[in-house]
Amino acid sequence: MKPDSRNPPLIATRALTLKAGARTLVDSLTHRVHAGEIWCVAGANGAGKTTLIGALAGLHAGAAGQVEVDGVELRDWSPVQLARRRALMPQDVRDAFSASVLDTVLLNRYPHLSGWGWEGADDRAAAHAALATLGLEAFAARDVLSLSGGERQRVALAAALCQAAPLLLLDEPLAHLDLHHQIACLEALTQWVRAEAEAARRAIVFSCHDLNLARRYATHALLLDGRGGHHAGRVREVLTPERASAALGHPLVLIREGAHEALVPALSADTAR
Repeated sequence: MKPDSRNPPLIATRALTLKAGARTLVDSLTHRVHAGEIWCVAGANGAGKTTLIGALAGLHAGAAGQVEVDGVELRDWSPVQLARRRALMPQDVRDAFSASVLDTVLLNRYPHLSGWGWEGADDRAAAHAALATLGLEAFAARDVLSLSGGERQRVALAAALCQAAPLLLLDEPLAHLDLHHQIACLEALTQWVRAEAEAARRAIVFSCHDLNLARRYATHALLLDGRGGHHAGRVREVLTPERASAALGHPLVLIREGAHEALVPALSADTAR
């Protein structure tokens, strides 16, 4: 991708290399995410999706290369200032203590607090707005320990939105969700990126196993093959049957019906008979 001075990247990598032991997951990735873009990180289990999102968030450094937020290396950001620029939703959310859903979401307002660190009216309004975005208004007083896995996943996503950072890094945000809520969450995230995009300069990077939902809602895709290789670009140019088959280790075909398309597993010769 060529640099765009009119729309500088919210986050970028320069020759980033990620390893798991002796295995190279991502080799020399130079990549940019601009405002208005929704990037899906796809690949097989163990390909490096969670590792990459963790590196983008600053949870760990790569074996080589660097990550920049707003043109500044991660190591040069203070934790609070960085938290105002990017929000992370991890793959596993575990609650050790009883707390209301509203208080749980309010935890993500910490980067915006000052003085004694007490939440104000604006913080509570942001939390209620984030819950409403995901249809969780009625959950505000519920105990998080009483929620199902899917409900807790949506609360975690609301907390990330409540942080009011222009860049969302979401690791498997659709996990534990039924199809209805997967689509509702993706619709909400799409509207979040598009709302006042000129002023807000928002973008999303999320990992996902459902290639068809990615092709429908993401604008771009980064496909990891788990051996260091990667393809990046417009979602339907990257998540093709050929590339997806090679990355996932199973043959896929693209079927079409009118304006609709879907990647599906190819039938073996025996099954076809």
